[in-house]
Amino acid sequence: MKKIELLYEGKGKRLYKSDNEDLLISEFKDDLTAFNAQKKGNEKGKGALNCQISTKLFKLLEQHGIKTHLVETISDNEQLVKKVNIIPLEVVIRNIATGSLTKRLGIKDGTILPFSLVEFYYKDDDLGDPLVNDEHCLLLDLINENELEELKRLGREINNILKPFFYKRDLKLVDFKIEFGKDKDGNILLSDEISPDSCRFWDAKTNEKMDKDRFRQGLGEVKVAYEEILKRINMENN
Repeated sequence: MKKIELLYEGKGKRLYKSDNEDLLISEFKDDLTAFNAQKKGNEKGKGALNCQISTKLFKLLEQHGIKTHLVETISDNEQLVKKVNIIPLEVVIRNIATGSLTKRLGIKDGTILPFSLVEFYYKDDDLGDPLVNDEHCLLLDLINENELEELKRLGREINNILKPFFYKRDLKLVDFKIEFGKDKDGNILLSDEISPDSCRFWDAKTNEKMDKDRFRQGLGEVKVAYEEILKRINMENN
């Protein structure tokens, strides 16, 4: 499969047109960004780690019936993916209060939520990816009501698969961001990635942060944390 043309470059990935009109090549970058790209950095090998982590998690989800855009991994930092039209909503699922949730609502950091909270953020860099409610989504014509409910259902289902998977590996899945797209037939597919760039992982015993918060908060050893996440994902613990 050949890269024909760069179609899009985001904070963590580049998307290329391939020699198959229905497939794209997703290249994971080593770049690190935080606070809407106000803080920038680079960690050599980070892209390859995220590619491996995301591939394994997408395959796990597919085994549980979640449809994704992933076709196969074609190099250390590249995936072959189905072409989709991305729904301009970030779907965030929260299990433990931290980050923006504690700042907005005053909930004590580390509080285990009584239920998994699903939030939507409008994907618009100029607006700073604002938090939106259901009616905002419908008002902006981002999605219809049935599709909105489907995103909530899928978000919770994915959480119900991943949360115990990680807990068996001594990791708390604090929260995570996912994105969805529609293929040419209108099917909703899990897209983008699931990695320490888009999830918060805390060690179940020590609460040590093992995700991009290490970069956001200047804790260091970002790559070491990502390597540990991959190591635990690979544990034979079904």
